Amino acid sequence: MPLGRTQTQIIDKLEEMGKLSAEAKGVLLARPDEPTGDQLDSILQADHHITMFQLLLAKCRALGLAPFNVARYKVHTNTFEKIDLEFCQKNMILPVGQVGDFLLVAFANPFDTTVATKIQDKTGQRVVRLLGREADIRDKLKKDQVHDEVQFSDVVDKLGTQFADDETEIKDEDLENEDSAPIIQLANRIIEDAYFAGTSDIHVEPWEKEVVVRYRIDGLTQEKLRLPAKVAGALVARLKIMCNLDIAERRLPQDGRIVFKQYNKKNIDVDLRVSTAPLNYGEGVVMRILDKQKSTLPLSALGFTEANLAKYRECIRQPYGMILHCGPTGSGKSMTLYAALAEINTPDVNIQTAEDPIEYTLPGLNQMQMNKQIGLDFQRALRCYLRMDPDIILVGEIRDKETAQIACEAALTGHLLVSTLHTNDAPSTVSRMGEMGIEPFNISAALVCVCAQRLLRRVCKNCKVKYTPEGREADIIMKALDLKEVPEIFKAAPGGCHICGGNGYKGRVGIHELMVNCEEIVEAINKEVEVADLKRVCMKNGMKTMHQDSMLKVKFGLTTMEDALSNVPADMIAVGGGGEAAEPKAKKHGH
Repeated sequence: MPLGRTQTQIIDKLEEMGKLSAEAKGVLLARPDEPTGDQLDSILQADHHITMFQLLLAKCRALGLAPFNVARYKVHTNTFEKIDLEFCQKNMILPVGQVGDFLLVAFANPFDTTVATKIQDKTGQRVVRLLGREADIRDKLKKDQVHDEVQFSDVVDKLGTQFADDETEIKDEDLENEDSAPIIQLANRIIEDAYFAGTSDIHVEPWEKEVVVRYRIDGLTQEKLRLPAKVAGALVARLKIMCNLDIAERRLPQDGRIVFKQYNKKNIDVDLRVSTAPLNYGEGVVMRILDKQKSTLPLSALGFTEANLAKYRECIRQPYGMILHCGPTGSGKSMTLYAALAEINTPDVNIQTAEDPIEYTLPGLNQMQMNKQIGLDFQRALRCYLRMDPDIILVGEIRDKETAQIACEAALTGHLLVSTLHTNDAPSTVSRMGEMGIEPFNISAALVCVCAQRLLRRVCKNCKVKYTPEGREADIIMKALDLKEVPEIFKAAPGGCHICGGNGYKGRVGIHELMVNCEEIVEAINKEVEVADLKRVCMKNGMKTMHQDSMLKVKFGLTTMEDALSNVPADMIAVGGGGEAAEPKAKKHGH
C-alpha cells in the first residue's frame, strides 16, 4: 500500500472525527503515488477542506501526542534558558514550559525522535513531546520576535532599598560604572523596554511625590512606570551622562544624543534624541527613539490615495522648486521625505541633506548632522551646499527667516529643495513663509507643492466592528465625501484582542493634503489672500483636504471615525468651493 502506516492512521482519525467521509478515505488509500507527509497535508487541505488545526489534532491522536497551540504562547525571558535559540531554530522546536523534572517542548516534526534524546543530553531532564504547527513555531523563532521581556521589579526593589535613607546621595562613580548601580540598570531597561514595545518617545516626568515614565505608542502616551521621587535626580543625571550633557546645569533646557549601542549587550542599535527641561518638581526628559536598523517605506505604503500619489510623484521629479511638508512633531514628515528621496535617488543625481538629527541613513545621500555647539546650523549648511553642485537639497526644518530666504533662493536658482515646516494645513504654509519675511512673489515662484499630513491609528483588522453611522457621524462623512447613501464603517472593538494588545488599534496610516501649485494659486498668493480664501482656491483646483482624506480612510475601514475627528476636525469651508478665485479678500500689510 503506497501510504505509510502513520499516514493511514492520520486518515483513520480524521474519519473518526467526522472530518473525512468513507468515500474520500477510500480515494486517498487507493492513490497510486507515494506522497510525503507535507504532500499529504496539502492534499487534505486543498481537496478535502481539512483545516490546519483539525489536521494537527488528527496527527496527535494517531501518534499519541498532546496538541499545543503555539500561536497563543508568548516568548519570554526564560524560554531559551535551557535550550538555546540556535538549537531550536535548527530543529524546529520550541520550549514551552517545565513541570517538575520534565521539559515541555513543542515539535514541528514528531518523527525525529533523536532531537528529544539530544535535549535530554544537553539539559539532563526528560522531555515531554508536544505537537505544534510548524508555521507557528517558525514564527515564534524569528529573531525579530524573540527578545527578553524587560522586567523592572528587581531594579525598583534595589532602588527602594538604596533610597530608603533620606540622606542617601548618589556618587559619581555609581552613575558611570556600567554594571554596579541599579539606576544604570533602570535607565537601560527603560530604553530597552520602550524599543521592544514600538515606542516613538519616552517621557520621564517628575511629579510632587513620584516620577512617572510614559511611552508614546501609535501616537498616544501610556503610563509604564512609577518610581519614588528621590530617584528623579539620579535617573536624569544618568541619562545626561549617556548623552554627554552637563549634569550640574539644572536650570536651563539641554539637548543631546544617546548612542545606545555602547550601553547595552543586546545588540540594540538605536540612537535617542534627548531633550531636558527644568519643571516645577525637577528636570523632565523626553527621548525620541531613532531606529537606525529601520528602513524607509516605499511611497505607495504611506497611505497616499492614488490621485495624490500620482501628483506627488510628478512633483518630486521636477528639476527645481520647493517642496514643503508640514504637520506637528511625529506626523510622519521625515518618513515621507526619505521615501521620496529613496525613489528619486539615482547615480546621476547629487542629493545633499542637512539634518538635526539624521534619522535614517540612505546609501547615495550626502548627509550632514547639525551641531549648534560649533555654529553648524541649517543656514550655514545651506550656504555650504549651494557651493557643492547639488541637484536636490533636503533641509530638516525651516525655522527662521535666514534659512527660509536661502531655501527660497536655492529653489529659484535651479535646485529642488525639500524641507519641513510646522503648520496646521497646506494653505497656511504660505502665510507662515510670509511671516518669516519671504516676499509673496518669491513664494509663488519657488513653490512646487505643499503636503500637510497626520498619522491616524489603524483599526485592528482582527477585531474591528462594522456598523452604520447615524446622526452627526453620518452627516460628517456624507458631506466630506459627497455621498448619497451612508456607508458602513468600522469602529474599534471594546477591549480589543490579543493581536492589538487589547486597545483595538495596531499601527498607523497617513492622511495627506496635497496643494500643488498652479496658475490660480500663484495669482492668489501674489494677491496675499486670506488663508481661508486660498484654501477655497486650492479645493477648486482639486485639492482634497486632510479631513476629506481621513473620511476616505474611515470609509475604506483603515481607521475609525473617532480617531479621524480627534486628529483633524471637520472642514469649515464647503467642499464645493464657495467663492471665485478672482474675488478673494486681500490681506492688508503695511509694506
